[in-house]
Amino acid sequence: MVTIKSEFEISKMRIAGQVLGQALKLLEEMIQPGVNCLDLDKAFIEFITSKGCTSNFLGYYDYPAHICVSVNEQLIHGIPQNRILKDGDIVSIDTGCVFEGYHADAALTKICGEPRNNLELKLVNDTRKSLELAIEQVRDDVRIGTISATVQKFIEQNGFQLPTDFAGHGIGTAMHEDPLIPNTGKMDTGMRLKAGMTICIEPMVQISTSKTITAKDKWTVISADNSMAAHFEHTILVTEEGCEILTLFKD
Repeated sequence: MVTIKSEFEISKMRIAGQVLGQALKLLEEMIQPGVNCLDLDKAFIEFITSKGCTSNFLGYYDYPAHICVSVNEQLIHGIPQNRILKDGDIVSIDTGCVFEGYHADAALTKICGEPRNNLELKLVNDTRKSLELAIEQVRDDVRIGTISATVQKFIEQNGFQLPTDFAGHGIGTAMHEDPLIPNTGKMDTGMRLKAGMTICIEPMVQISTSKTITAKDKWTVISADNSMAAHFEHTILVTEEGCEILTLFKD
């Protein structure tokens, strides 16, 4: 069921979003050659705990970590491992936290050290840009298909692929709520967003295939041809005239 959030609920989500934005910035700065992925998970939980928040990933359908760290051909849901990051690795971090029962969810991708080639740099930049363009469409009464089509048009025009088995979502007192926010769709179709709704938009992009497989750990999603992948996400409040990005980093 889609809910319109009260000012009280929005105030709680703002706090969760601000903490998550700060945590994600911390992890982004940590992504350097020689860093262990397990240290990213440890730093995250220590930071959000110090701010009065808890992890909403740990234990979710028995997920065993506080964040997802997906590297190179891993699209999403990568379990942090005892893995040392190397120069050129494409590192996607998906995070979430809860403040007094209200959730925030966000993700980013960063190239560790220097990029291996211009195509991989373009993949990361274009995935980020597709999220920015989609967020520009968000406002009261806009249809979900318009958001989806904005992502799809930009990504496909730039020669990349969008897996369709995964999508953005509503968020609030649960991490995943209605409605679904797909990354493919048709302009001016689908449900209309309303001011007070809170949603997550999250483009997930691969270089040369839209197909994915799931690893033996039953979590990590990998591009079917082992091509590189990227992922960005924000938690967003729909307003009368536009939107507010709740997980945007603020000092």
